[in-house]
Amino acid sequence: MNHSVQPISIDHAKQISDVLETLETILLGKRDQLEMSVACMLARGHLLIEDVPGTGKTTLAQALGVCMGLDWKRVQFTSDLLPADIVGVSVFNNQTQQFDFREGPAFTSVLLADEINRAPPKAQSALLEAMEERQISVDGATYPLPDEFFVIATQNPVEQLGAYPLPESQLDRFLVGISLGYPDPATERQLMQAGDRRASINNLQAVANKTQLQQWCLEADATHASDAIYDYIQALLLRSREGNSGLSSRAGLSLVRLSKSLAYIGGRDHVLPDDVQRAFPALAGHRLTGRVSSGKAAAMDILNSVPSP
Repeated sequence: MNHSVQPISIDHAKQISDVLETLETILLGKRDQLEMSVACMLARGHLLIEDVPGTGKTTLAQALGVCMGLDWKRVQFTSDLLPADIVGVSVFNNQTQQFDFREGPAFTSVLLADEINRAPPKAQSALLEAMEERQISVDGATYPLPDEFFVIATQNPVEQLGAYPLPESQLDRFLVGISLGYPDPATERQLMQAGDRRASINNLQAVANKTQLQQWCLEADATHASDAIYDYIQALLLRSREGNSGLSSRAGLSLVRLSKSLAYIGGRDHVLPDDVQRAFPALAGHRLTGRVSSGKAAAMDILNSVPSP
């Protein structure tokens, strides 16, 4: 049965393009990383950014929240951070003689977990349920998070003092892992002449809103993937399992969602092999080696060894 190829709504394509162009005014010369970040959000995943300090990780998180018209909060992960500092805590109310729950910063649309690998494992694990289930359980009660709940976590290279590798269970909760890297010389000169771009975030206008974002997520999920694309993704999963650690079936499902979102951003309602090839390093790298940088090379080796349909 042939699939009738229809482009996505012109209005939606223009709106997504406007989001990316607005983000580019803040984070110069990083179009590919910006598209991957927006695709991660449309795929209802979470984003891990690995880089040295000062490359724009926090700026990206702030700008993305503002552009999407979403509330956002920031948590600085430190060695003394407690789970209650993230999810909230129950406090006894003397007047009512009952415990009242006080929400933590996790109750937001976009949560920036800054330098997540500087915190102890208990604080890191406090995010696990929130990221996977979009809910938080405290003292036997369950509290729902917004449908669009999106975590952007930044981590510094483990070679730096006080930085520790994230456990596999935490890494697997991140759909996409990217590295912004240093800007090229021309962009760096432009940054030095124009000054800190973070101040410009206060002047940004929201390009989208929650309702539009939810519609984009639904349409991206409805993007068509052919049998050949599913065969290709399965072949990549099988090849990854020939080493010491391979990709799980859940990673395969995530790869489908991310490939669909990239196709959607590209203005198509069908997935191409190029979408899978672009998505694979961002999805597989941190899962294969625990590092975004070294994992990308391992993912590219797998891509190069599996024939494209």
